[in-house]
Amino acid sequence: MMGGGGWGGGSAGGWSQSATSMGPNARRGMDGWSDDDLGKVYDSRVVSRLLPYLKPYKFRAFLAVLGVLGFATTSTLQPLLIGLAVDRAIKGDIDGIARIGVQLVVLVAVAWGFQYLQLTQTGYIGHRVLYRLRTQMFDHIHSLSLSFIDRHEVGRIMSRVTSDVTSMQELLTSGALTIFSDLLILCVVVFVLLQRDLELALVTFVAVPLLVLIMVLWQRRARSAFVEVRQAISTVNARLNENVSGVRVIQSLSREEENARRFDQINRQNLRANINAGRLSAAVLPMVEGIVAMSTALVLVVGGVRVAEGAITAGIVVSFVLYIQRFFDPVRDLVLQYTQIQRAMAGGLRIVEVLDTKPDVVDRPDARTIEVQGRVDFDHVTFQYLEGRPVMHDVSLHVEPGETIAFVGQTGAGKSTMINLIGRYYDVTEGAIRIDGVDVRDIKIANLHQQMGVVLQEPFLFSGTVRENIRYGRLDATDAETEEAARLVGAHDFIRRLEEGYDTVLAERAHNLSVGQRQLISFARAILARPRILVLDEATANVDTQTEVIIQRALKELLRGRTSFVIAHRLSTIRDASRIVVLELGQIAEMGTHQQLLDRDGIYARLYRMAYATTG
Repeated sequence: MMGGGGWGGGSAGGWSQSATSMGPNARRGMDGWSDDDLGKVYDSRVVSRLLPYLKPYKFRAFLAVLGVLGFATTSTLQPLLIGLAVDRAIKGDIDGIARIGVQLVVLVAVAWGFQYLQLTQTGYIGHRVLYRLRTQMFDHIHSLSLSFIDRHEVGRIMSRVTSDVTSMQELLTSGALTIFSDLLILCVVVFVLLQRDLELALVTFVAVPLLVLIMVLWQRRARSAFVEVRQAISTVNARLNENVSGVRVIQSLSREEENARRFDQINRQNLRANINAGRLSAAVLPMVEGIVAMSTALVLVVGGVRVAEGAITAGIVVSFVLYIQRFFDPVRDLVLQYTQIQRAMAGGLRIVEVLDTKPDVVDRPDARTIEVQGRVDFDHVTFQYLEGRPVMHDVSLHVEPGETIAFVGQTGAGKSTMINLIGRYYDVTEGAIRIDGVDVRDIKIANLHQQMGVVLQEPFLFSGTVRENIRYGRLDATDAETEEAARLVGAHDFIRRLEEGYDTVLAERAHNLSVGQRQLISFARAILARPRILVLDEATANVDTQTEVIIQRALKELLRGRTSFVIAHRLSTIRDASRIVVLELGQIAEMGTHQQLLDRDGIYARLYRMAYATTG
């Protein structure tokens, strides 16, 4: 079980020059993922993959459709009854008016019931689908290899689990049924209008082509405007997150004014994009209402003439005037839903992209579990992150159980790569790594990780209490075992001095603790998991001298009986190692004990004189 966070590091407080502008390439990142493009109106790949999520809710989906049918029918009958009531009033038929009034009240109540049925069922289905999708994506992302995280920005991955899933939820609940309801209402209204009076119906339909033309032209402008809004706010959020995370670096380099100026540029782009989109939204509604008013006026004029001629009754004209709004609402909604469908399909496609991503490192069909004793062999290992650019070249190394191996070398020499390969976070390109004589590719990944403990240079603690963080890799540990692990690494005393002791709730990323305290807790977490192989990835690089002394006292007990791999720059951490392996350009350049390498007066001796002489 890993004792820390991910293997890779990260930067804070920087400023990507490309992020300050939003050119045509802003829609698609270097990883090939797009967060801003709109998709097709219908994508069979997305629909076929996501429809199975609705299967467990067939009956509820049936009830939702029933609610839509019932609401569409009952709501479109209301203007008809009102028109009949007008005719009864003109004739002085008080009893007829009363009967129609009762029918209208019943109809409104039934329509409310059908709409309630539709909304409750679609809400239930939508939230359950949202839950299943996010849970499945969360689990799937955690099953992917580290190379996936290397290739994709964390923000984009989070966007798929949040924004894209929400877009699909809207389509699967309100969106899809709204479209169905609009089409149904439109068909019912058209049928009723044609049945009531053909001439007035044709007059009502005259404005439809104009409305469709206006909405199509508006959609073309609005699509690019709304994409620009999403790009702008995405850039604002990214820069805001970057500057909040890197505030210490920003202040230490006095970058406040410069970063504020650059953020103001991006924020102004966001302002302009939103103002432009707001203008477009403000322009379309008056135009639509104008068309509705024009259609209403035509119906009143033509209908009034026909009433005067005795061809139709006044109630029919009143019904038509009320139906005009019922007729144009679905037409307008269907055109407006076009963008939502595209956005949902694009989100669905990005969800499918994640779910279809396969881990680069997977268990073989015949993989097995083993009880690790700690013998590790590198057998002519060659490895490359990118094809044609190997970073490890024909490395062979034999490690006996209980040995402590220290890796030393300049940045890029291959130290972290060696450790990544031992834990099988990547697969070797050539050769093999064996643990107790078994190729790591023949060992189940979960079984291997459960018997490895990792402490990173940047200790990562999770939200929760100190006790929960120490138990993170072994949930069944008792309080006594938890405290014993803390004592072993010298963390017990400072934990007891915390306000709530082991039950102290840590702030975000444990910033209410010092770096050294966080590192000691990550040490305790690694030890409590009872690893057979322990990895210290520059674990003492960021601690103060006093904390390092505490850690050094615990290291002898910590490393005893465990095969350990240590990456460190501090002499105190590696001086007592069984062997020190000096890496250079992905190859083993020197190997031996501390004294042997000093006597050899080679690369290690030079590094020692450069970096360790003042601490020796």
